[in-house]
Amino acid sequence: MRRMSAKFLVCMLAVAIGCKKEQQGGGNVGAADTGVIKVGEVGSMTGTEATFGTSSDRGIQLAVTEVNSQGGIKGRQVQVIALDDEGKPEEAATAVGDYIFRACFIDPFQGYVMAKFATETLKLKKAAILRDVRNDYSVGLAKVFNDNFTKMGGQIVDNESYSSGDVDFKAQLTNIKGAAPNALYVPGYYTDVGLIARQAREVGLTIPLLGGDGWDSEKLYEIGGAALEGSFFSNHYSVDDPSPRIQEFVTKFKKAYGGQVPDSLAAQAYDAAGMLFDAMKRAKDVTGPSIREALAQTKDYRGVTGDITMDEKRNATKPAVVLRVGKGGKYEFSGRIQPEGVKETNPAEAPRATPDSPKKTEGNTAPNAAPGAIPTPTPMPPVGATSGAQSAANTGQPQGVPAGEHSKK
Repeated sequence: MRRMSAKFLVCMLAVAIGCKKEQQGGGNVGAADTGVIKVGEVGSMTGTEATFGTSSDRGIQLAVTEVNSQGGIKGRQVQVIALDDEGKPEEAATAVGDYIFRACFIDPFQGYVMAKFATETLKLKKAAILRDVRNDYSVGLAKVFNDNFTKMGGQIVDNESYSSGDVDFKAQLTNIKGAAPNALYVPGYYTDVGLIARQAREVGLTIPLLGGDGWDSEKLYEIGGAALEGSFFSNHYSVDDPSPRIQEFVTKFKKAYGGQVPDSLAAQAYDAAGMLFDAMKRAKDVTGPSIREALAQTKDYRGVTGDITMDEKRNATKPAVVLRVGKGGKYEFSGRIQPEGVKETNPAEAPRATPDSPKKTEGNTAPNAAPGAIPTPTPMPPVGATSGAQSAANTGQPQGVPAGEHSKK
């Protein structure tokens, strides 16, 4: 099992709400208090995942600055106190409980998203799946994709598997080529996906690859190169999304942080803080139980990453975006997929197979390949060999789930 990452807590509303006065009288947070409202933040401020914590903290701080400039909560200013979990699961676990609310969609939703995109936008009839059997994230997405793709009229012509650490996928890819699918769904991490893309082209498999947010890394294109171009994956957010609220957020974030473009972690953390502040304004007072009750009643909160409604399990019901890997590894916004039964209110944001006018993506952007460079043939490794790139997986961007649901490996 891959250890629990602090990224899990970024996806959730990982905030600690104080319910009593401090002993010394400062920073009161009880129902009858008039001082600042202290809110806890848990994140990887140091350690191997410090970039996650930094992005998240900046999104939260931007939301705090905005709410305080507008008069605060019930006339009181908000102060964030951060806990550095150092990327350690035992530290992050101290914040887990029934006061956790997710600000991102649950993992299996991505299987539905790509099945819908494949059938309705790409008009595909046949697909194959290549999943990591040692990864609950990969297995879960594969199952949901399989179920929904067939329900939507498609056919799964081959269902292959591999294990985390493998570097030779040519046997599976040769089988897949023989089944003649229109696309290959690979719901794995970027370390595997990059190698799979290269080897797919080497065996003559030229169909597009489809995947999930485990692809989202600047390392993806470094590993897979041009073999990934024309492939699609689901994600939480895109700086190229034409939604006015997203473009406004990007502008404000860049202004606040010296031109830095906000990634999906910053956007989700900004939404998590915004959801909390919205609930605090609606709550009868600012005690923990009252705020929790208000959060549970969140409906159609207009976040940067979409309209968010909490379900009975404290999960966020919200849309996902689909990104296309373009020339040089640029991630091009290809539309938004709403949850089943929810209609897209802006036709301009509906999914499309190719961008109307591709823009240079400032956020999710991999380094350009050297001019004229092409992927080199992958040498056949010894049986049982593991990938040197696998160690880089700890810097990937897995999406987490509350207790009781599967975790990524």
